Amino acid sequence: MAQVIVPDASVILKWVLNSSDEGDRDNAILLLNLWLDGNIEIVLPKLWSFEVGNVLMLNHHDIAEEVMEVFIGYGFSEFDMTYELCKETLGLMKKYNVTFYDAVYHAVAILKNGLLVTADDTYYRKVRESGNIIRLRDWK
Repeated sequence: MAQVIVPDASVILKWVLNSSDEGDRDNAILLLNLWLDGNIEIVLPKLWSFEVGNVLMLNHHDIAEEVMEVFIGYGFSEFDMTYELCKETLGLMKKYNVTFYDAVYHAVAILKNGLLVTADDTYYRKVRESGNIIRLRDWK
């Protein structure tokens, strides 16, 4: 069985954005290619497309539609919102003072016994002790 990886929006966006502030892009592309080759399983919370689409349209409206068509076409496995996922997410929020949007990716990783891969250093610093998380720059 392939390792379950939960890339958050900060990683997903690196698949298409390569400006100078998009460090660690090589690791992000490696992760995507591993999934495309069937070597890892990517699982995302259902809200991923709303979050990524919002960022793309607000900051990169010229490519938003094309990129979202590709991303949605990939057909990533999506984790439905369940009471169990909600409870795990709310627990992370309460313990670490983080947003639902960030914590739900992490909660999916915990419930799927996988690994959240994030480029969000602020979130990582707050929750790293909880496990099931790695910074994109440290993932290889």
